[in-house]
Amino acid sequence: MGDQNIHRRFIPLLKPAATAVPDAVPLGQVLDRCEPLLRLQQRLAAANAHMDAVRPFLPPVLSKHVRSGPTDAEGWTLLAANPAVAAKLRQLLPRLEAALRQKGCATSRIRIRVQATSIT
Repeated sequence: MGDQNIHRRFIPLLKPAATAVPDAVPLGQVLDRCEPLLRLQQRLAAANAHMDAVRPFLPPVLSKHVRSGPTDAEGWTLLAANPAVAAKLRQLLPRLEAALRQKGCATSRIRIRVQATSIT
């Protein structure tokens, strides 16, 4: 009988190890630290500000066929749904550029591009 109990006496009691998981960092904090994403957010905000500045000068029927495109060092791009919309935007270009200057948007020029896929 003594030999049967010998194994039961020496079984160590293991405690579960505490896991060292760091606290989660909020996504906003992570994004604020990422330089490429910060530049992208700034360019997106600039493009949205440009669109907000020119939207009142677009005829309502036309505005639903126009989207804001990228902003870069060369200027800002307006995306037209089709060539007819692009032609009308080119006619309105002086008025749109004046609207941007009036709102204080720093853009050297506005480019008009026809988007390959429909945006409506």
